[in-house]
Amino acid sequence: MIHNHAFEALERTLNDVMNGDSGNISEAVFGGKVVVFGGDFRQILPVVTNGTRSECVNACINSSYIWSKFIVLNLTKNMRLTVGCRSSDIEKIREFADWLLDIGQGNVGGPNEGESVIDIPDDLLILNSVDPMGDLIRFVYPNILDRFNELTYFQDRALLAPLNEVVQENNERMLALFPGEEVEYLSSDSLAECEDILEDFDPQLYSPDLLNGLKMSGMPNHRLVQKVGVPIMLLRNINNKKGLCNGTRLQVVSLGRRVIEEKVVSGTNIGYRTLISRVSLTPTDNKLSFRLKRRQFPISVCFAMTINKSQGQSLSRVGLYLKDPVFSHGLLYVALSRLKSRDGIS
Repeated sequence: MIHNHAFEALERTLNDVMNGDSGNISEAVFGGKVVVFGGDFRQILPVVTNGTRSECVNACINSSYIWSKFIVLNLTKNMRLTVGCRSSDIEKIREFADWLLDIGQGNVGGPNEGESVIDIPDDLLILNSVDPMGDLIRFVYPNILDRFNELTYFQDRALLAPLNEVVQENNERMLALFPGEEVEYLSSDSLAECEDILEDFDPQLYSPDLLNGLKMSGMPNHRLVQKVGVPIMLLRNINNKKGLCNGTRLQVVSLGRRVIEEKVVSGTNIGYRTLISRVSLTPTDNKLSFRLKRRQFPISVCFAMTINKSQGQSLSRVGLYLKDPVFSHGLLYVALSRLKSRDGIS
């Protein structure tokens, strides 16, 4: 969801452009231009670093001082669920869509003050299983060892979890099951130059081992293990025209020493092949007292991904692994609403 600071900055910019040097100040929002915004307010709130619940809510565009001047149009039909469905399934789909909306609106679980217990229907759960994670993998990736070379096999399947740590655990398990020889890529980590560095900052305190051990959201790990045929996700925008953007899913074709060849398996350029090399990355996390510069391939294994990363995707098979409860407004709704059918969730 767009942050209202960016929303208001766009409004001021358009006002300045339209008013120009005339000296006239228009009271019309966006300089009188028609601007259309689209989004789902039931999804995850904007990220406010170390922000409280109220600060996250206030960052939404419907908390902006100009929101009252907008005309709001509500979409009522879930196209993701209804496209291509059989007429005999319409009632079942409608019930599932209504249940999703109730989750997104906070109507499931009774009155609450930020926390609630939501009962998931038994037919969506894996019950009485000796190895529930193994059953979940087999549900999302059936016959994976025989079918992983199919171009569209990984296109609309994913294991979802709320936390990066759980996602990495699942990816490592899947990678171990996958055939082929592992190729290991290690990053080159150093301290980036920073203008606002503290006077008493001592770079010698930050050894290479310490820098290599840092794991941050949106950054590749120091140790990156790959196999041919493994699905991966881009962590940076590389070529927007070719669809190589942050969040694009690809599949490894070949592994070289300095480049990795991959083919796109999601978006509008499915099948397009490209070479990806190492790039220098700096995290935006301001919790650190220094700036890290990591030179590594901007990718991560993505048999599993966080629920945040799945926003905007349509999936036919979703395995939701809740080792820990969802921790943010809209996470459960986002995970469940990625589906094209009710039968695709477990």
